[in-house]
Amino acid sequence: MKWLLVACVASTLAVSWRSAAAEQKSKNCNEVRAAYSSKGFNVNDVPNKGVNGAPLKVCPQGFSCCTVEMEEKLSQQSHSEIKAPVLRLSTNLQSTFRLRHEHFDKFFRELLKKAEASLHNMFVRTYGIMYVQNAELFKNFFEDLTKYYVSGSAAINLDSMLSEFWADLLERMFRLVNVQYEFSDSYMECVSRHTEQLQPFGDVPRKLRIQLTRAFVAARTFTRGLALMPEVVNKVSTVSASPSCVRAAMKMLYCPYCSGQVALKPCQNYCLNVMRGCLANQADLDTEWNNLLDAMLSLAERLEGPFNFESVMDPIDVKLSEAIMNMQENSMQVSQKVFQGCGQPKPSMAFRSKRSLKETGFTGRFRPYSPDARPTTAAGTSLDRLTSDVKKKLKHAKKFWSTLPETVCAGERIAPGDECWNGTAKSRYESVVIGNGLANQVSNPDVDVDITKPDVVIRSQIAVLKEMTSWLKAAHSGNDITVENDDESSGGEESGSGCDSPSCDTDRDIYFSTPPNPVKPRVNLVQGGSSSGGTALQGSMALALCSLALALLLLAPHLR
Repeated sequence: MKWLLVACVASTLAVSWRSAAAEQKSKNCNEVRAAYSSKGFNVNDVPNKGVNGAPLKVCPQGFSCCTVEMEEKLSQQSHSEIKAPVLRLSTNLQSTFRLRHEHFDKFFRELLKKAEASLHNMFVRTYGIMYVQNAELFKNFFEDLTKYYVSGSAAINLDSMLSEFWADLLERMFRLVNVQYEFSDSYMECVSRHTEQLQPFGDVPRKLRIQLTRAFVAARTFTRGLALMPEVVNKVSTVSASPSCVRAAMKMLYCPYCSGQVALKPCQNYCLNVMRGCLANQADLDTEWNNLLDAMLSLAERLEGPFNFESVMDPIDVKLSEAIMNMQENSMQVSQKVFQGCGQPKPSMAFRSKRSLKETGFTGRFRPYSPDARPTTAAGTSLDRLTSDVKKKLKHAKKFWSTLPETVCAGERIAPGDECWNGTAKSRYESVVIGNGLANQVSNPDVDVDITKPDVVIRSQIAVLKEMTSWLKAAHSGNDITVENDDESSGGEESGSGCDSPSCDTDRDIYFSTPPNPVKPRVNLVQGGSSSGGTALQGSMALALCSLALALLLLAPHLR
């Protein structure tokens, strides 16, 4: 009888324990119903009481508040929830650099427009009708510079464009200072072929070519880098999660629901292993991403210093006017060299009927560039301010991809300490945290990753970053990489870097500075004189003819 009593008590206790457990599970399922409904799902999907979890594919298969249908819906939800913070961070990064690209691009384009307008206003005041009649030459000059900024050497060969500009300017000015002669097209072709040898504009063309090449290559390459970054981020951040990643996310985020522990959050190290498995391919982007940012930062330093686009374009009107003044002052020597090399031209019959020197005179005066009248851009800022801002953003963006798991597995998304979900229960997570990148995932305890199959999209973006980095490094040396491999432009005395020889003085060549108060270029009034000697008479007559030619240009509208 005694043993029967003991058995009866034990049976009663067991029934009571099972009843209490069932009641507790039923209560927990009510919490699950509320939590499940808050996610936007139909509360009727949740059983009123715990059910057998054997059919479940991801979560523990014991007593459960989840059905197979719930598990599938929660798997989709978990996918969205691990993707959301990555997309948010990626979107912020895209917006940051898309906005900086717009600022830089707008600034450079506006500088070009302001420089052209400044030159036009100055040259109208300084050279009057002479400039107006030849204004299309300078208009085309700025149009070609804009094309080069936008499309690079694919649209404009900068060296060839500059050579043609100076040859065309020489031809026009040569006719003006030698108006007493007639020149055939073939004769002027001879003049143009010897532009570099004659050096009619002094050293201005060489220095300006160096400055323009470096500044434009740096500006357009830097802007291109800023445009590329959001594109890469967009493509990489939209890569779909693998089925094993979705399974791991479900197990980490919502299997606690199925056990009735809706408030239980994952352990931090557990979350790190899951996210490093899910973002393994993205992490492999980090090395080339950082290389790109380093190259962008280095080029930004150049933009602030010797390759400063603003310091090249602001005073370009002064530099071109200086070249013209050099030609005017050296016109006699230049003409004599041309006559020796190309032959003596025929006198102009129409020239004899023009007015005498005493009735005309070239009275143009050059008005020096004033630093107080610096162009202001629509961007409303300066290059120094823009580069200072973007450098901070570039530094902040370093290691973006490798730190994504840490960024996601932080704050309210995880539970600190040991009171957390470890994938099977509320307890300490014992596994070791594995490293970033695809190769390290071979030992990931929580996500099955096939390390033999890298993501194709991400690998292609790694290649894109490498290529862009090589362009940035070339631009850092003043070279357009698309021109650097061109046999025609890579040889000769002048390379894209502007260094005339391996031993060139970089401190002297890198800078073609305009002093704060530029020296006022001179417009020499050529005076006629008398001499009894033949040589002196020839020189006097030549000077007089030069002055007359310039005067006639000014008075041309009045003579018609």
